[in-house]
Amino acid sequence: MPWADLFDPESVAEASEEAVDRQRELLQQMLSMGNPGATRNDLTGLGALRTDTGAFKTRVQSGGRISIPDAEREALDIEEGDIVQTIVVPVSRNRDEETQS
Repeated sequence: MPWADLFDPESVAEASEEAVDRQRELLQQMLSMGNPGATRNDLTGLGALRTDTGAFKTRVQSGGRISIPDAEREALDIEEGDIVQTIVVPVSRNRDEETQS
């Protein structure tokens, strides 16, 4: 069964938009920590972040592992052994009700 058949495109788009909004809000909070008077539109310093950051969706694998897709690793020049910092925003949870007890 193709992946496209597993998800409602409208729901996926909505979840993606929510994730981007959450990331934007979190970034604004982090940037304003050093400047309590900063407004939502005052993203000074964001220019330096634009080329050194990436956002992507990935699934949590066994042992809590996540993988950085090849395209992002290449774009950000990340190699095996490099240390990276992550911000994790859950997009959806695909769990059976039995495992949620």
